[in-house]
Amino acid sequence: MAQTTPNHTQIVSGWAAHDSSGKITPFVFKRRENGVNDVTIKVLYCGMCHTDLHHVRNDWGITMYPCVPGHEITGVITKVGENVRDFKVGDKVGVGCLAASCLKCDFCKTSQENYCDEIQFTYNGIFWDGSITYGGYSKMLVADQRYVVRVPESLPMDSAAPLLCAGITVYTPMKDSNLLESTGVPKKVGIIGLGGLGHVAVKFAKAFGHHVTIISTSPSKENEAKQRLGVDDFIVSTHFKQMKAKRRSLDFILDTVSAYHSLGPYLDLLKVEGTLHIVGAPDKPMELPSFPLIFGKRTIKGSMTGGMKETQEMMDMCGKHNITCDIEMVTPDHINQALDRLARNDVRYRFVIDIAGQENGSIVS
Repeated sequence: MAQTTPNHTQIVSGWAAHDSSGKITPFVFKRRENGVNDVTIKVLYCGMCHTDLHHVRNDWGITMYPCVPGHEITGVITKVGENVRDFKVGDKVGVGCLAASCLKCDFCKTSQENYCDEIQFTYNGIFWDGSITYGGYSKMLVADQRYVVRVPESLPMDSAAPLLCAGITVYTPMKDSNLLESTGVPKKVGIIGLGGLGHVAVKFAKAFGHHVTIISTSPSKENEAKQRLGVDDFIVSTHFKQMKAKRRSLDFILDTVSAYHSLGPYLDLLKVEGTLHIVGAPDKPMELPSFPLIFGKRTIKGSMTGGMKETQEMMDMCGKHNITCDIEMVTPDHINQALDRLARNDVRYRFVIDIAGQENGSIVS
């Protein structure tokens, strides 16, 4: 049942899943009025993330239906609250995964809102007024100014949209390992998986002069990785001789894969004291042999998206280096087909929904 919170009086058209079939259909619902700290955003584009797929199909058992997905949102501000100072009507902005946090804990105070115990997400969260949050598969969004970032003028709004999730998800671990600074000392960076996350990570690493190796189960991706993205090396992870030849060759590996896999073979690719950073989220525990970890003094870390300060830093960096996502544009009447293709990893490299371009779009199966 749609939310009935008293201050939710703005009628909005969007697209939602209503059960675990995951089928998306048109959905009319209400959003809250623009508060003193809020901005109202006309949604132009919304990226499609694997998380959307998991939620609409209730893969994690936590979905609250109806579910309006979407946390890679770009649009234009149409209204600002009286306390808003950093944004004005007409500004190009983006909204990512975060909708609210407690604002009092150490994480919130240090711009790491994403680790707040009370964090609520852009969709499938519970906002402070008791309403379920609805995401960017909709014509309009009301957001607290704290969780809004400015999109640089140099970036196109469509291919910038996935940066709000895919971009910040890979930016945070690479920044954490000092890979996004101009030190003049190139690193050997490995990226497991060449999808929505992996291709952005390649662009970040190449922008700072690092030697980039893609590690993939798909030999067919090698030409595209090298010719289109400028990857320096390509390893087929199921090819024993290739994996053995690259043993102890990498300083850092970013694991973007959401399918089950063993970490052991990848740890062997790291130099002594190298780091494997996990951002993919398989639904089953990954296998972790102890010997590659112990005999290489290696570190395994993980992270989720990033705080708001980092998200704005990431967007500004992308504006400076002209980094965007490679996208396939879809209209709302093709959301279901896109979700099916996303489930098969059949996209190069991120679907983006043209929300504003389909004022009266319908949904077909």
